[in-house]
Amino acid sequence: MAAAGTVATTSSAPKRRTAEFHESVWGDFFITHVPQTHEVVNGWNEQIEVLKSNIAGMLSSHADNKTLDLIDIIERLGIDYHFEKEIELIFRQEYVKITSDGDDYNDDDLYTVALRFRLLRQHGCNISSDIFKRFKTSDHEGDELKQEIVSDVEGMLSLYEAGYLRTHGESILDEAIAFTKPHLAAAAGAEDLKLADSTLADRIAHALKWPHRKGMKRVEHHFFISIYEQTQGHDEALLKLAKLSFNVVQHLYQKELKVLTKWWIELDLPKRTSYARDKLVEVYFWAMGCLWKPKYSLARFCFTRVTTVGSVYDDTYDAYGTIEELEKFTAAIHRWDTSMQGIEPKMKIIFEAITDSYDIIHEMAKEEFGRSYCWDYGKPALRNAVRLYLEEARWLDKNYVPTLEEYRRVSSLSTLYQWVAFAAFCGMGESAPKEVFDWLFTEPKLLVASSEHCRLMDDVVSHEFEQDRGHSPSSVECYMMQYGVSRKEAIDALNDLVEENWKIINGELLNPPAHVPKEILLMFLGFAQIMEALYADGDGYTNSETTTKDMLTALLVTPFHV
Repeated sequence: MAAAGTVATTSSAPKRRTAEFHESVWGDFFITHVPQTHEVVNGWNEQIEVLKSNIAGMLSSHADNKTLDLIDIIERLGIDYHFEKEIELIFRQEYVKITSDGDDYNDDDLYTVALRFRLLRQHGCNISSDIFKRFKTSDHEGDELKQEIVSDVEGMLSLYEAGYLRTHGESILDEAIAFTKPHLAAAAGAEDLKLADSTLADRIAHALKWPHRKGMKRVEHHFFISIYEQTQGHDEALLKLAKLSFNVVQHLYQKELKVLTKWWIELDLPKRTSYARDKLVEVYFWAMGCLWKPKYSLARFCFTRVTTVGSVYDDTYDAYGTIEELEKFTAAIHRWDTSMQGIEPKMKIIFEAITDSYDIIHEMAKEEFGRSYCWDYGKPALRNAVRLYLEEARWLDKNYVPTLEEYRRVSSLSTLYQWVAFAAFCGMGESAPKEVFDWLFTEPKLLVASSEHCRLMDDVVSHEFEQDRGHSPSSVECYMMQYGVSRKEAIDALNDLVEENWKIINGELLNPPAHVPKEILLMFLGFAQIMEALYADGDGYTNSETTTKDMLTALLVTPFHV
């Protein structure tokens, strides 16, 4: 077996590789789809305003642990964006109470301690995981969690969910996940629990696949609305507000997709290039996963427009261009040579597509937010992306298998996240000040960790398909060759790296730079969450005739009955 970092074979890669991509299952659906009338949506909004005032009163009147339960329900239902100030105030007070008064809530049960821990960490409060030590047989390292926990299914689920807020060095949270996971799996499959509380069994099964921390927000909202409606003793006002808010936001998404679909059809890149994936709706789903709140409509537009064209760049370097063409194309982009003389015609088309998109985004950002500097960051974002694409193309051309370290350095950042984040920032207004653009181009840990998380998850589920069609080595091949292990062993090791990146993401969210707003941090968390949604059952982006289609239908097409 050839060592990693060497040429694996002397045969040369073909000059032109052909792509065999699954096409979008949506076509022009969102142009022909008839959404709710304005009268219906206006009626929903009027009801929302009445319900909001009532629930705001509930938040202010609830006390202690009941407030935590209420906030958890509000956030899981996806209506927390109505009460952001009230919720943040509660958690600031809660954090001060713990850190200043030394109150460790020794009288609280496991469910409440774990819930408080998870919610505080979700809101950026760096509460210590030592609060779980009293649920172990002793404080000594390596001692196990108490067996009595097993009989407390709600408590175990709460502890399991809290565990996924772990950072490096928090062995007690690693133990919490390892301990609770098999017991929860057994509980979810037990007939007595299904009969006694079917919604709890459903919640456990869902959490075992997508722990709350890893779940894409809109998927989680949709799931919990359905579960909450079946829960005995649910609050009708909360449920109604959740359904109405979901439907109103869904209607906004449909309007955005109608505009984007018209643009994409007019641009006609898949036919003009003949090799590109037609993935507009799937890319919009990605944008929705990272920026789901209604106020980020322009950011979703910028994100989708740049990423959809960026996906064609990815296909160009992966599955179309010869190495000679790609070298010339990359050099022309670095010179920003808009004439593109001597460049393969289809590559010229995609360069014009991105510069046109840049022009529109720049004008919109300038008109909407008074920003004239966004364009300055667009060029380096594209240059960085194609530089990394070219390095991967050179590996394939030379049949070179890099070391895992080389691969991680290059391929992790070739995920387009820097380029995509730049585009989203342009549409985020005061949530993304100029300092955040500068921060993005320092390649911060949060960017690198979320990018590597994306690359590794993609590689694990799609490397065989990619290798069959002619692709640069994935992390799976790099790991197998470097360490001389089987495919399964390599995949297991890479899945461990995925979890390590989750710990980095969690750690960075607890210790962010002072000049980076919370909404920016949450967007990078969203990058990781959308990967978990799309790649849990295979490559749900390339082949969306899977659970991806079910999620898209639920979130973008079918409203809740109110």
